Amino acid sequence: MPDFLHPDIMALVTLVGYPGLFTAIFLESGVFFGFFLPGGSLLFTAGVLAGAGVFNVWIVIPLVTIAAILGDNVGYWFGAKMGHALFTREDSRFFKHKHVERTHAFFEKYGARTIVIGRFIPIVRTFAPILAGVGEMKYSLFFRYNILGALLWASGVSLAGYFLSRSIPNADRYITPIIAAIIIASCIPLAVEWYKHRKQTSDQS
Repeated sequence: MPDFLHPDIMALVTLVGYPGLFTAIFLESGVFFGFFLPGGSLLFTAGVLAGAGVFNVWIVIPLVTIAAILGDNVGYWFGAKMGHALFTREDSRFFKHKHVERTHAFFEKYGARTIVIGRFIPIVRTFAPILAGVGEMKYSLFFRYNILGALLWASGVSLAGYFLSRSIPNADRYITPIIAAIIIASCIPLAVEWYKHRKQTSDQS
């Protein structure tokens, strides 16, 4: 069973605390080797724990939002300065060309809005700011979308967990199936883009 579906995820988030939560969201938001981190799951779990009184919600919300904004900024500047090397880099344990290709497909379809939409899609949210830097997106435009995406994703998902925890008794009992549903829903756009790309490739051959 993947780590982010393990029943002990609440214990893990509690253990890493505020510093671990900040670091995980920061890395997954724009550092290319952070794509494997379960950002959405961590945000939701942190919200549930805040609702249960383990964390302070007034610390969690600004903490994860700032981490998401800073992570995207690092990704953008990495892409602007060194990102072109990604297209010639060989596949490794922490890097796959298919991740860049999937993100590029979203940019082709949604343009600058990918910075916001991609926040809710694993892998895409990590590589979107990097490709924005590679593509020399105007920084002021990127920054506006970056803030909007961070507010909707980091704040929104955390608050969803918080209010669920506050409104449903023993909400922690349902956290594993809810996180599984979040992951499945997040992967649907990737599956659709993969299917379209595969169909287009087969039609051209």
